[in-house]
Amino acid sequence: MSHTAPSSAQYQAILESISDGVFTVDQSWHILSFNRAAEEITGIPREEAIGRRCSDVFRSTMCGDQCCLRETQRTGKPLIGRTGYIIDANGNRIPISLSTAVLKEADGTVIGGAETFRDLSEVEALRDELEGRFRVGDLVSRSPLMQRVFSALEPIAASSSTVLILGETGTGKELIARTIHALSDRSDHPFIALNCGALPETLLESELFGYKAGAFTGAQKDKPGRFSLAAGGVLFLDEIGTISPAMQIRLLRVLQEQTFDPLGSVTPEHADVRIIAATNSDLAQLVDEGSFREDFYYRINIARVDLPPLRRRKEDIPLLVMDFIQHFNALQGKKVEGLASETLSLLMMHDWPGNVRELRNAVERAFIVCHEGLIEPTHLPDQFLGPKKTQLPGDAGLEATVQTVEKQLIHDAVVRNNGNRLAAAKELGIHKSTLFRKIKQLDIDLPHRDGRSSE
Repeated sequence: MSHTAPSSAQYQAILESISDGVFTVDQSWHILSFNRAAEEITGIPREEAIGRRCSDVFRSTMCGDQCCLRETQRTGKPLIGRTGYIIDANGNRIPISLSTAVLKEADGTVIGGAETFRDLSEVEALRDELEGRFRVGDLVSRSPLMQRVFSALEPIAASSSTVLILGETGTGKELIARTIHALSDRSDHPFIALNCGALPETLLESELFGYKAGAFTGAQKDKPGRFSLAAGGVLFLDEIGTISPAMQIRLLRVLQEQTFDPLGSVTPEHADVRIIAATNSDLAQLVDEGSFREDFYYRINIARVDLPPLRRRKEDIPLLVMDFIQHFNALQGKKVEGLASETLSLLMMHDWPGNVRELRNAVERAFIVCHEGLIEPTHLPDQFLGPKKTQLPGDAGLEATVQTVEKQLIHDAVVRNNGNRLAAAKELGIHKSTLFRKIKQLDIDLPHRDGRSSE
């Protein structure tokens, strides 16, 4: 059976029917052909494009020295899926992916090049939408627990109430405070942070309220305190649970009257400052024990943010690690691409008593010995390679680790929702049928109560 090669008209019909833009150029980079999709993506009619240099038509980030067609002609090798931007006829920046090939005569003589390009605007918009769901400011998380925190930040930022952030050491309380400040109408004013637990009582007082010249021996000139420095903005008081009852009384007065007295001053000063307090202590228990004033506790516990520890949101570890890798690559000029699967397994099995701060330190430590490629287990600090880890089956790998984490997440979600599988599925962001299937697949032991009874 004989086969007839497609005619020129048939080739043209094929090019007109595809959704990717296609154009060809001669050896002088003048456009020879320009299909319908190329017209639609660029907004430039083919009669205007044909005969012009391709760089004049596309105004791309990949023109000049970055020209992909030039690279293909030099190397003789096609490029596939290279990404960049072009500027359309209306001046809009259009993300594209492109592929190139050399055009040759039958005898092998190079006569030009061909390029196909795809509009990635919808893909990029979807990626931005998905990233928006997982990121607020510098905070990043896929965890349902953190999604609850994310959803609360904007309304908290829009209010003027005092904020109390609770969480273990290293969970990112200051980052939450900075995000609230950035989202608020005080963002153009200072964010001033003070660790109350790092200072003795007498020094803490002068740091907060400042002093006047002559207030004490050595006070030769006025010094503004943190309340003055934070005027119009936010004062972040970390480790609020460590301050004395006497200091709690002074801060309570500031919150109630919006004034404070610098040491040695007889004239109160106005405090236009929003307070965000944070602690890793159980303040309610400290109130019961009598070491924390109940009135002060209720005054700062108005808008509250509870940060879960990293061990309760291990699904965030890959996301956080990639953020840290991008940061340290930019900072140190390295080319680390990511984690080896065995490395991720070790990170997922760790309990993270130091939370996100410990994870960041582990990645930074790995960067000391890893300059490019993947972070291997040998690049991690020694505590990740201890007996507890090496006793696990060597072939468990990433898949087993992910299953372990998945089982824990589903179990915890069902328990938090009193056995109600539908409510747990909503919290996890999955369909109820998916939840039931995973419960069966992973053989998860769950409470017998289904959460729908009134008992």
